[in-house]
Amino acid sequence: MDFEQRKTKIKSFTDLKVWQEGHKLIIMIYKLTKKFPKDELYSLTNQMRRAAISITSNIAEGFGRQGYKEKIQFYYISQGSLIELKNQLLIAKDIGYLKQTDLQQIAEQANCTHKLLQGLISKSKSFLNPKS
Repeated sequence: MDFEQRKTKIKSFTDLKVWQEGHKLIIMIYKLTKKFPKDELYSLTNQMRRAAISITSNIAEGFGRQGYKEKIQFYYISQGSLIELKNQLLIAKDIGYLKQTDLQQIAEQANCTHKLLQGLISKSKSFLNPKS
């Protein structure tokens, strides 16, 4: 599939591979945090869910923006939320809410999403400064 064919297939933010992988991460986070103690509902559980949702929400918002400068700004916010979530995962593990095996599985999904997001940022930046 050449570039033009791929380009025409992306009609919605949900067509972006980075959004799809980020969405998988959200589902994993919700399932994981459902097992957290009830007294964490308005603390770590809420923080992790909000950070995870922010990842794909900012990808979607960036996708909907017209200029690449604006798009990139939202993609960077998404990246910040992803890094925030990675920190919260380490906290959850260190206080005993998360087993090492669960952390590893979610970290792999987070890293996959992060790599795709960095690719989207780089590609978007290339449209800002095209080589003449």
